Amino acid sequence: MNLDRRLLRQLGTVRVLFGSAILLSMLGGLLLIAQAWALSQIVARVFLREQRLGEVAPLLAALLLVITARAAATWAGDVAASETAERIKGDLRERLFARIIALGPAYTRGERSGELASTAIAGIEALDAYFSQYLPQLSLALLIPLGMLAVVFPVDPLSGLVLLVTAPLIPFFMILIGGMAARLTRRQFTQLSRMSAHFLDVLQGLATLKQFGRSRDQIAIIRRISEQFRDTTMGVLRVAFLSALVLEMLATISTAIIAVEIGLRLLYGRLSFEEAFFVLILAPEFYLPLRMLGTRFHAGMSGVAAAARIFDVLETPLPDCGPPAPPRAVPPPPYALRYDRVHYAYDGGERPALNGITFAVEAGQRVALVGPSGAGKSTVAQLLLRFLAPGSGRITVNGIDLCAFPPDEWRRQVAWVPQTPYLFADTVADNIRLARPDALLADVIRAAEQAHLDRFVATLPDGYDTPIGERGARLSGGQAQRIALARAFLKDAPLLILDEATANLDPATETLIQDAMRALVQSRTTLIIAHRLRTVQSADRILVLDAGRVVQAGAHADLIAQPGLYRDLIRAHDAEVTPC
Repeated sequence: MNLDRRLLRQLGTVRVLFGSAILLSMLGGLLLIAQAWALSQIVARVFLREQRLGEVAPLLAALLLVITARAAATWAGDVAASETAERIKGDLRERLFARIIALGPAYTRGERSGELASTAIAGIEALDAYFSQYLPQLSLALLIPLGMLAVVFPVDPLSGLVLLVTAPLIPFFMILIGGMAARLTRRQFTQLSRMSAHFLDVLQGLATLKQFGRSRDQIAIIRRISEQFRDTTMGVLRVAFLSALVLEMLATISTAIIAVEIGLRLLYGRLSFEEAFFVLILAPEFYLPLRMLGTRFHAGMSGVAAAARIFDVLETPLPDCGPPAPPRAVPPPPYALRYDRVHYAYDGGERPALNGITFAVEAGQRVALVGPSGAGKSTVAQLLLRFLAPGSGRITVNGIDLCAFPPDEWRRQVAWVPQTPYLFADTVADNIRLARPDALLADVIRAAEQAHLDRFVATLPDGYDTPIGERGARLSGGQAQRIALARAFLKDAPLLILDEATANLDPATETLIQDAMRALVQSRTTLIIAHRLRTVQSADRILVLDAGRVVQAGAHADLIAQPGLYRDLIRAHDAEVTPC
């Protein structure tokens, strides 16, 4: 669908406001005609007919009333246009945020967070000029000149003909220049997004860069990217100034032509002074909406360039389960899971992740997934969370197709503890409350105690009200992981996914977390994904994955006693952790 049409569809929810903006601005144009007529009559009566103040007082009062009404109509039209833009931006921002949330981490991992943030903030703000200035001016550039032509033709047909012939020249040249401006503006927005993404990446990785002595190298890279953006911006401004020059020159020349032909006819007595002055006042105002359209076209193009990326995100398809299953309510726990010949591939089928995987998890059972990197362990969890949809095969919960459940309702039944939990620049308590925003502080404290987090919180200056910084900047990896476990305890969901929850931790912290995990998995259906194989030895069942298939299954004692991938993984792990 054409991008302009997609933008215009956003006006559906605020059509009344947008129509009011157009009508009020059109009213301002009509009042301008009345203002020009009143002014021409006053000047003619005072200077040519030498009428006194009392005789022209009604016209002066009418002129003052028209000027006031025109100012009020113009102001109200601008307010309505601004409100239109604000509502559309708010709607788009909510839809964009909801779409990113619905697409989930499977989508965001493939995008740069700085670029998405730039699109959601600067990109949507760039639409303000498109909806509040460019679109209303597009209508006014047609309606106001037509209204003036309808008034001028009966008064002075020759001047009306000149206006009619010269008016199309302005949009013609604007179209010629506009194509180049649109290309440059799209390029500028793309470079801005890339620059924002790179800058955020550098800030987030600054500690790592400093550790390896590479932080100062980024100065030259950021300087180069900034200079490229500056050059592109100057190119856009160059075209904008060229466009303004051409439009001003055409409008000035056209107005001069009308002034010359009116002056000559007035000199030879073929046109009355009132008519000549009236048309001469209207001539520059006739071209003003067209000139303003040219000026606001460039501001609008920035919004169009941003909208292309916004609609790319909004129209990214959600995980598709195939033919829609009849919607079902999520059954009560406990849950038994089954993967039945499930296939999945990334990058449109170019990178297979799961190849007909089949296994079952009984209600209340603890099942561990192990295997080398790339075996498909995390993909199994992403499918269960509905962040991905199977390419073929099906996943069932208590015998019901998982696709039959609304994703949000299903995720309320799942607690997910990832390897790297996301922490917000908020207090400890509010970070734990992410699992249940309406939880009382007593519930938060109880969850923290179960996760062995309470002793650490007691050392903080403000306890649970202590801010922890973006991404838990003030916390160690183990402390962040215990916050994630506290979230799981607070949510108290019947289905639990532990995605490498003990990776990259020191032995003491790992012991604390394993102790908390033993309490957490009680009476819950649990899927455990682990690299440290000693963390899964107590699982009821272990599935060994390789190349997207289950190659071994059983308890730890049975698997370790037979040749195969599991024993090889155990030996490799023991060799890795054994000190020299």
